[in-house]
Amino acid sequence: MQKIRNIAVIAHVDHGKTTLVDGLLEQSGTYGAHESHDERAMDSNDLEKERGITILSKNTAIRYKDHKINIIDTPGHADFGGEVERVLKMVDGVLVLVDAYEGVMPQTKFVVKKMLALGKKPIVVINKIDKPSADPERVVDEMFDLFAAMGATDDQQDFPIIYAAARDGMAKLDMSDPDGDFQCIFDAILEHVPEPEGDRENHTQAQVFTLDYDNYVGKIGISRIFNGIVRKGDNIMLAKADGAMVKGKISKLIGFLGLNRMEINEAEAGDIVAFAGMETVDVGDTICDPANPVALDPMHIEEPTLTVVFAVNDSPLAGKEGKHVTSNKLKERLEFEMNTNVAMRLEVGEGKFKVSGRGELQITVLAENMRREDFEFSISRPEVIVKEIEGVKCEPFEHLVIDVPEELSGGVIERLGKRKAEMKSMLPMGQGFQRIEFEIPARALIGFRGQFLTDTKGEGIMNHSFLEFRPYSGSVESRSYGALISMTPGSTLAFSLFGIQDRGVLFIGVQTEVYEGMIIGEHSRSNDLVVNPIKGKAQSNVRSSGADEAIKLIPPRDMSLERALEWIEDDELLEVTPKGVRIRKKYLTEAERKRHSRK
Repeated sequence: MQKIRNIAVIAHVDHGKTTLVDGLLEQSGTYGAHESHDERAMDSNDLEKERGITILSKNTAIRYKDHKINIIDTPGHADFGGEVERVLKMVDGVLVLVDAYEGVMPQTKFVVKKMLALGKKPIVVINKIDKPSADPERVVDEMFDLFAAMGATDDQQDFPIIYAAARDGMAKLDMSDPDGDFQCIFDAILEHVPEPEGDRENHTQAQVFTLDYDNYVGKIGISRIFNGIVRKGDNIMLAKADGAMVKGKISKLIGFLGLNRMEINEAEAGDIVAFAGMETVDVGDTICDPANPVALDPMHIEEPTLTVVFAVNDSPLAGKEGKHVTSNKLKERLEFEMNTNVAMRLEVGEGKFKVSGRGELQITVLAENMRREDFEFSISRPEVIVKEIEGVKCEPFEHLVIDVPEELSGGVIERLGKRKAEMKSMLPMGQGFQRIEFEIPARALIGFRGQFLTDTKGEGIMNHSFLEFRPYSGSVESRSYGALISMTPGSTLAFSLFGIQDRGVLFIGVQTEVYEGMIIGEHSRSNDLVVNPIKGKAQSNVRSSGADEAIKLIPPRDMSLERALEWIEDDELLEVTPKGVRIRKKYLTEAERKRHSRK
């Protein structure tokens, strides 16, 4: 038997999971020292690098002494919570990271709850102890309280604690010890994480927990082997979640070491490998011995709570900026996404595609990736999924946690009250901050983030995770301002924008192409206003009294994809192209809008 340990790294967003995994890779000497330090090796996709968040769970393996340690780095955002749950089933131990100042956050609770329910044993790492505001002792107490509140067993309560500053590659077992390297983490893993159960002599059983895609070999299932031996070229039986059995053959077996993947010929119980050759493979499927197929328990995948409609761009500027503009191309790309993205669903309609996901972030990440691949399309406003439970109309509720400066908390609470939020607790955090917890309908959170950042002058932090479906809570207040709509096509001029900017906030600058029905700004009142942004100054041969008034334009508000998606209302669309994002009305002419509003 190989000596194997399987662990996952879980934590709240930005508490340093990926940085820690990079440090473990480096200090075990697994990946070459030529890698630059400012690059987090695990975050491979452009978007992950820019935002500093992990979107897909990644796995890697390191060698330490004579052991192989498989490590899975998981995403922290609630939108990707389904990934975390599946990953935990595949490992025997867990590193739980907590920030030494922020302490236990909603995401920490979310992942710890899942971990305890599966009976895994944790190693707690208190990270970022080098922060000036760090208070590791308080955070350790918070962790004990959290474990007790979640109903941990005595064995789980007795967790080892490591203090670390992952960025500097430093860790120690006690705050009074001198700074050491990550050796104490490696030793803790070997000592506290149990060996994988299962036997290489038994009939084969392996379960797929995440998917990948390769243009040459097709779908790849990354899976953990629970029993037996898997060899390249084996004939296997694939047990699907619905009970169907499909015969297949492993055409390629892939092993992990550091950041490299290499082809291997066989792997045995306890290891984590990837295999290709089965087009129908899905998350939760079991690979078994054709002579004696025994399926493992299928996996629960979190249900989507939001839907948006992707459609072909039909604005007057359609097709001028993107390369892929037809509905066929759009359909292909979205179907390709569904190959590997298990938490999303797709319904295909006539030129329109309904995409459901776990949250706005997940959907904007997809849209942003498509925009960079030269796609052009439109997106509608996100809507929550409403379902009937025992004859009652129910909608998803979220657990919302916000950290705000004390003097600004009143305004935020009031605003959330209007959005049907129910306050559950309020705690001082020190340094003038308060932590407030709410339960709120998911609908009410759409479009709240931008408003929240304005209200807290950019200092507030908000996080939310899915609670449950509850009876529908009535209507929720939405955007309180109208839109400024262009009445004619053309190119904007400073003279007319100067006059319009008194009416609200502009989203566009000078010399921008606009068309009739395009939204160029936010009105300062609640109604929509139609304006003419392309009017020039009338010239005559008489010297006018206002000749020397300088035109000063306020810089326009920068609308990113996420911000715009939160801003729009039901009768508006987002036009997304490789060059940028435009906001428009569904019906471009005033006459059409009037006709539809009568209906």
